[in-house]
Amino acid sequence: MKKAVEIKSLSFSYIDNEVLKNLSFSISEGEFFIIIGPNGSGKTTLMKTIAGILKPKQGKLRIFDRPLKDYTRKDLAKTVALVPQMAGLDFPFTVTELVLMGRSPHLSMLGFEQEKDLEIADKAMTLTGVDHLAHRKIDQLSGGECQRVFIARAICQEPKIILLDEPTASLDLAHQVKVMDLMEKLKKEIGFTVIVVLHDVNLAAMYGSHLLLLNAGIIASLGKPKDVLTRQLLEKTYNCKLLVDESPAGKFPRITLVPGLGGRGLGD
Repeated sequence: MKKAVEIKSLSFSYIDNEVLKNLSFSISEGEFFIIIGPNGSGKTTLMKTIAGILKPKQGKLRIFDRPLKDYTRKDLAKTVALVPQMAGLDFPFTVTELVLMGRSPHLSMLGFEQEKDLEIADKAMTLTGVDHLAHRKIDQLSGGECQRVFIARAICQEPKIILLDEPTASLDLAHQVKVMDLMEKLKKEIGFTVIVVLHDVNLAAMYGSHLLLLNAGIIASLGKPKDVLTRQLLEKTYNCKLLVDESPAGKFPRITLVPGLGGRGLGD
């Protein structure tokens, strides 16, 4: 299977703080790849590096077998779209105006949208279920609606890879599932390679084809959910007591946090 992303011996530092340490892995085209790990493990930094926002200190990063450094900004924006953690919502754009910003890499020097661009934006809004909000101001929407609008903007770029950094943060349970179902739909129907940073390991277990577990900037584990989400590995990584069994909803792991119980965990 063709590799969408290939990383070899990659490291990144903020001044003298090494955040990513000698990472090597690849992501196949069409995967639903999820990055998990404790706070401060380097998840967002890794996402920004794949998106070309941050330049690694050392190592190689290839997108569809082409070195990242060989991409122009415009070419990269046509290949990779990033949906960052929830952006500020205090600007006066309408939903349509915001979604159309995703067409920027495809516009001519004059920067005016054509009928084709408007059609692509309409399709992106319909696909994400925000078409009925087209004329609403972005600061008038709920958190779940806003998240789908930013995903629609990313779809409007017509990328091959879509990156999402904590797309379910601050959303209620129903909206978390809606966002993840939407990404699964985009993977299956459009053929996107989906790369997501998540804190919720149960969502990762349900949706990820492969998981990357980061801890202190290194790869603690990489593989299918059943191989990564083991009790021993998760307890060591997150430094807390957990139960791991098979979910009644399907053949994937279910992780349950165990209360302190006065310093005694279940199974002690």
